[in-house]
Amino acid sequence: MRPRYEVRISRDDVGRRVTVRARTHAHPSATDTVGMLRAWEGGTLAVERRDGSLARIPESDLLAARVVPDAPRRRRTGSLDPEQRRGR
Repeated sequence: MRPRYEVRISRDDVGRRVTVRARTHAHPSATDTVGMLRAWEGGTLAVERRDGSLARIPESDLLAARVVPDAPRRRRTGSLDPEQRRGR
């Protein structure tokens, strides 16, 4: 059984966090990209990853896409010494 993919984003989702599955040139593989949809112009999506890099994805390569919730805030660890963590 083949997976059923759906593209459930549009140009109206620019500025929102998305996950995108797209074909790669090494057919039949695909790649996933998660990040902020920064632009969708001229048939190309621009998705900014967490590390700040920009993935440019041709609209014609889209297999699936959807809006996802914002990433959870990372908890700070290691900032307190063991005595402070115990509430002393």
